Amino acid sequence: MKNSDLQATKQRYNIVGNCDALNHVIDVALQVAPTDLSVLIIGESGVGKEIIPRVIHDNSPRRREKYFAINCGSIPEGTIDSELFGHVKGSFTGAINDSPGYFGVANKGTLFLDEVGELPLATQARLLRVLENGEYIPVGATEVRKTDVRIVAATNVNIQKAISEGRFREDLYFRLNEVPVQMPPLRERGEDIVLLFRLFAMQMAEKYKMDRIQLTDEAKQMLMRYKWPGNVRQLKNITQQISVLSTERIITPEILAKFIPQDRESTQLTVVNNGGDHSFENEREILYKILFELRGNVNDMRREMSLLKKQLDDVQHKPQTIISSTTSHPVATSMPAHLQTIQTVQPTMEDAEAEEFFESAPEQENLNLNELSRQMLEKALERNNGVRKKAAQELGISDRTLYRWLKQYGIV
Repeated sequence: MKNSDLQATKQRYNIVGNCDALNHVIDVALQVAPTDLSVLIIGESGVGKEIIPRVIHDNSPRRREKYFAINCGSIPEGTIDSELFGHVKGSFTGAINDSPGYFGVANKGTLFLDEVGELPLATQARLLRVLENGEYIPVGATEVRKTDVRIVAATNVNIQKAISEGRFREDLYFRLNEVPVQMPPLRERGEDIVLLFRLFAMQMAEKYKMDRIQLTDEAKQMLMRYKWPGNVRQLKNITQQISVLSTERIITPEILAKFIPQDRESTQLTVVNNGGDHSFENEREILYKILFELRGNVNDMRREMSLLKKQLDDVQHKPQTIISSTTSHPVATSMPAHLQTIQTVQPTMEDAEAEEFFESAPEQENLNLNELSRQMLEKALERNNGVRKKAAQELGISDRTLYRWLKQYGIV
């Protein structure tokens, strides 16, 4: 492309900057404009992606036809099909008339689909059909309609990641990506940052009849070192803030630091002083506290189980039946015949073991156990602030078993 054509395009669309990456984007846009190839513009939020579709349309054979810019992320999922492909009267509540949709109205023209990565999967399938053969069916209609629309799409999401996560159709991506355009982020545009700052400062001075702010050389370097996560949009906002709020018209690094972080690696809009490098000491303290409380809960359970076991030994005056934790068969020792009624349980049946431990003894022996069981339940509830689910998990039983015990002991 001739340099004169490039500069004329920049002047026409008020594009400020001379970096190679930006010049390449404009060059590609002008070269692809005479064709009907789909263009996918990829770039971070705020880099100015919306300018390129306009350049493509205005330099294409469709320049005299309609141009629509649609933000796909701002249209509710329930109505986006109707907005894009139209609908017939009575197809849904509120459809009081037929609507041709954007694809109908923009026939022979250009549609710019911004934030195309936010489209629902069902809408993506409809869009793919339009791109492949120009056919679509309005919502509620039965007949197929034709349209001849040039599609230029843009996104700030990682499409490859969205495809791997099942949020974006791979076939639609390849259909949209016939000509890819990568918009450079502001942090990679070097001195363009200073040029844009000067433009925004001049616009503010003219609009509000004030003296234009200017940067010192040190402030310019500081401006170019910042990462600009919000890109051009953020730079414009900060320039406007300085123009209005600063009493000085010559902006030094000290003044600039009040509006952007001094740390060039930071992506935040305000200065955050954490007193040094980040450490994980606070995180470790939280984990230690959790582990300590967990260990305390386990120790409490052990003590309570030991008390309960001792009480059982005192009541029976003989060795009790012990359920092995590694086998599905009970190991019986000498004890009264009426106590040898414990059924075989699997080691994974925690509720059955709990029921067996607390309920297998005869009624006269349960008299002393009931009070201990009640105390265990009450303590478990107290430790978990009355949350039954957590208390059941602590006791190793199901919610249903816990509720039955609470009802049995009159706690509920």
